[in-house]
Amino acid sequence: MVSTQIPPIDSHDVIPSTLHRPGAMRFWLAVVLTGIATGIGAAILTRLLELVQYVSWSGSATNVLEAAQHATPWRHIIVLLGAALVTGVGQMVLKRPSSGNGIDTTEAIWFQAGRMPTFLTLGSALLSVIIVGMGVSLGREGAPKQAGAVFANLFCDKEDLSDEQRRLLVACGAGAGMGAAYGVPLGGALFALEVMRGKLALRYVLPALLASLIAVGVSWLALPDAPTYIIPSYAMSASVLLWALLAGPIAGLASVGYVRMVTWAYRHRPQGWQRFAAPLIVMTSLGIVSIWFPQLLGNGKDVSELAFTGNVAPLLLVTLLFLKPAATVLCMRSGAPGGMFTPSLTAGALLGGVLGLAWSYLWPGVPPGLYALLGAGAVLAATTQGPISAVVLMLELTDRDRSFILPLLLIVCSATVMSRTIEPRSIYDARLTDEELQERQRLRDLPPQ
Repeated sequence: MVSTQIPPIDSHDVIPSTLHRPGAMRFWLAVVLTGIATGIGAAILTRLLELVQYVSWSGSATNVLEAAQHATPWRHIIVLLGAALVTGVGQMVLKRPSSGNGIDTTEAIWFQAGRMPTFLTLGSALLSVIIVGMGVSLGREGAPKQAGAVFANLFCDKEDLSDEQRRLLVACGAGAGMGAAYGVPLGGALFALEVMRGKLALRYVLPALLASLIAVGVSWLALPDAPTYIIPSYAMSASVLLWALLAGPIAGLASVGYVRMVTWAYRHRPQGWQRFAAPLIVMTSLGIVSIWFPQLLGNGKDVSELAFTGNVAPLLLVTLLFLKPAATVLCMRSGAPGGMFTPSLTAGALLGGVLGLAWSYLWPGVPPGLYALLGAGAVLAATTQGPISAVVLMLELTDRDRSFILPLLLIVCSATVMSRTIEPRSIYDARLTDEELQERQRLRDLPPQ
């Protein structure tokens, strides 16, 4: 007969909920220091990305699409060829395929008690910032997330924290990096718990909130305190609610395909001399195609905002629905490090826009940008397996609280249920083997300490 008793918990391993717990001061000091360091790191990395982008495209530091649209065809090819060379050299220097969008952070949290190689991880973060600034089709939040996780790990060493406390704090550092990168304190905290740590427990909430709000507050000293996406206020209607109900499962199925493509890309990352050759082929091709489709460059933020305001032509919307995710997956396949948050959101915006376009023929009258906005939230939730954090992030990123909350909740829930039913992985589990994924699910189901 199998025993169902839970082994006793060492008081040193417990996440302190009050200052009376043994070692509480050391833990909370590490939380505060992690928030401060992550906010500074996120601000520096963001400014570096903007500098690289400005120099590479000789235009706006924040809108790569606009700069690329006015660039010569040769600049597209030369800049992406340069990104390929930087990627190849960077991978050779780092000695192994770069971790990219926090996958190594996930592995560290679940299987190494949060311990991470400092210089290798920071090197990957720096490489990510440089090549994303040059136009590689990956997200910019991967670098601040990695930096936050590294800082948390260092402060855990300094304060001699337990393995359980380290797991939580590294997840909080990653979430704080996300929060600081986009100015989303609550979303960053929920991302840390729901996506990175995999547990929404009361003892975990305060450390995640404190680390994220400190990181965002510190980053605002150097970065603008403004929403990432400027959108109009959309009104609800019966048409939108019915569309959300029908589109949710479709978004969930599309998310399954997207996650499996990401998994394929990570499992087939180049080895040996291919680490140098693969980026040359993929990124030079991206530079050529971007002459006609500059929307493929960068993390997709500019394309998403155009879709959210209904400013993407129908034919271009359909074309980008296939080209943009393909560009992201191939860049990952080449070994390039980078985030997956904004590329996933952009894929959802394009999908929502296309589905909304079809729906408008049956029931016209709804602004097309609203469909893109809801699709972005659905795919983001389904690909990260984090519906709560996805909803809050969409509200914070757009600075809208009520105008689309009901259809957003509806489409997020149905999309997440559909994706979880078919595929247990998220985009952040892509590098885990099937055995590691099963072990992660088992550990996630254990009661929090």
